[in-house]
Amino acid sequence: MWKTGDLVTRTSYGKDVCFVIVEVDESSETAILKGLDVRLMADAPFSDLEGVTETERQQFQARQNRVEDECLRLIRNRRSVEFEKRSLRKETRFQSDPDFFERPGRVLHLDGDGTYLDKCLTMYRELGIRAIGKHVSEIQMPEAVTGLLQQYEPDILIITGHDGVIRKNKSWADLGNYRNSGNFVKAVANARRHERNMDDLVIIAGACQSHFEAILDAGANFASSPQRIMIHALDPVFIAEKIAFTPVNETINVYDVVRSTYTGTDGIGGLESRGKYRLGLPKSLY
Repeated sequence: MWKTGDLVTRTSYGKDVCFVIVEVDESSETAILKGLDVRLMADAPFSDLEGVTETERQQFQARQNRVEDECLRLIRNRRSVEFEKRSLRKETRFQSDPDFFERPGRVLHLDGDGTYLDKCLTMYRELGIRAIGKHVSEIQMPEAVTGLLQQYEPDILIITGHDGVIRKNKSWADLGNYRNSGNFVKAVANARRHERNMDDLVIIAGACQSHFEAILDAGANFASSPQRIMIHALDPVFIAEKIAFTPVNETINVYDVVRSTYTGTDGIGGLESRGKYRLGLPKSLY
C-alpha cells in the first residue's frame, strides 16, 4: 500500500519524472504527487504508480545534476564574455578613478516548497546574487506578498512553487483548472499594486504547467508555462541571474534571458525589461 513519502513514477507517462507522494486518498485509491526536481503537482491512481528503487533514484539525481551543471556552465561562459565587455565600459566610464564597486539586483523569492527554496538559495550564493527566501504556501502568497515587499524592497520578485493542470477538466484556458495558477495571479496582482513600474520591480512567477497568459496579464515580467510543460526547479533562478547582472541602462533581450533556462521558450516567456546591475563609486575601505 502506498504511503506519504514514497518515491514513485507514473507508468502512463513512461516513468519520466520522479515524484514523492504528499497525500493519499484511500477511498478513491488516488495519490497526490510532488515532483522532486520539477515544479509539478499531480494526482494519479494507485494502479499507475511504480516505486522508485535506490538505483533509479540515483539515476534521476545524476540526470538533474547534469542539467544544473550545464546551466551553470552556460551562465559562466556568458558572464565571462559580458565581463570583458563590461571591463571596457568601466575603463571608459572610470578613467579618472577606477575604484568602483558593483551591485547586482536584489531578489525576494517566495516559494511554496521549502526544499526547492533551499536549493535555490544555494544557487543564488553560487551565482553571487543577494537573495532573501521565504517559504510561503501558494494559497497564502496573495496575502503575504505586500508586507514582504514593504519589508525587503527587492529589485526582483520571484513567486513560485507547485502547479499543474487538474486532470478532471481539460480546458487550458480556464484559470480554475490549475492547482495554483489562481494564487500566483492574485499574488502578482497584489505585488504590482505595490509597485506599478515593471522596471522598478521585475516579477517572475509561475511553476509547472502554469497559466502563462493570466500571470503575465496580472503584471508579471516573466511567467511560466507557455506550452504548459514542466519547468526545472532552478529555472526562476536562472532568469533572476540574467536580470540581476544586466546593467540598469540596458534592456534585457527576452530571447537571451529565456534561453538561459533549462526549459527555454516552451517553459518560460516574458516581456522586455531593464536590468538591475549598477556600478558605483567609491569602493568602501570598511
